[in-house]
Amino acid sequence: MFVNSLYFVISNELTSESIVSEIKINEQHAVFEGHFPGSPVMPGVVQLQIVKEILEAHLRRKLAMKTMRTCKFLEVLNPRENPNVRINIKYKQSEILDVVASGEAQGKVFFKMQASYL
Repeated sequence: MFVNSLYFVISNELTSESIVSEIKINEQHAVFEGHFPGSPVMPGVVQLQIVKEILEAHLRRKLAMKTMRTCKFLEVLNPRENPNVRINIKYKQSEILDVVASGEAQGKVFFKMQASYL
């Protein structure tokens, strides 16, 4: 949905239960025209979608969120100030995929989440 238009994956560090992706945000993307003109802010739901897309690419399957245990948006993600963001994902796979993820750059943590996917 957003990969290679809103953001580009610069690098991935992978283990059997974690992904650390460095992404570059395209501040010219249309999502920022309405959120907000002249002062772009990455919508929270889009940050969560990026986590899902990175997981889907790594696991090579489509996912659907089952539950969101916690989700906190701690800092405003302005792509002009922080065009490069590190997405940290830890997951445990069984029938349900349990995920803990965060997004950060330059000492700022933008979001933290815990969710389960099918």
